[in-house]
Amino acid sequence: MTSDSAVSPATSGAAEVYQAPRQEKPWGHEVIFAGLDGKYVGKILHITAGHALSLQYHRQKDETMSVLSGAALVEHGPSADALVSQHLGPGDTIHLPPGAVHRITAITDLTLAEVSTAQSGWREDVVRLEDKYGRVGTTAP
Repeated sequence: MTSDSAVSPATSGAAEVYQAPRQEKPWGHEVIFAGLDGKYVGKILHITAGHALSLQYHRQKDETMSVLSGAALVEHGPSADALVSQHLGPGDTIHLPPGAVHRITAITDLTLAEVSTAQSGWREDVVRLEDKYGRVGTTAP
């Protein structure tokens, strides 16, 4: 077969095995185990006890998170001044549509599974309202 007629594994139905990339974060780390631009992203977030994600929202990204282990305090609402707080534990899941303001704080070491949409520019689709690590905008990990 010549290179002109080669079929990539993605279009031939062949499985692909790979090492999922890990990215260090000030609150712990994340592993992006699945991602297909324009479709979806799957992550595992490991948040160290006492640390928190930014108070943030997404313009387009729709995400669902499920607690795999540990305990979390989740703040969410339509705006930063209208947040409700909920404790989540293993098996608890939260859906955050675009525009939902949210922050997750790890009460204990926390592991979350996150699945979200991945439209063009999904990595930059975060608006940080508060961040205890001094990050602003969308480019800082």
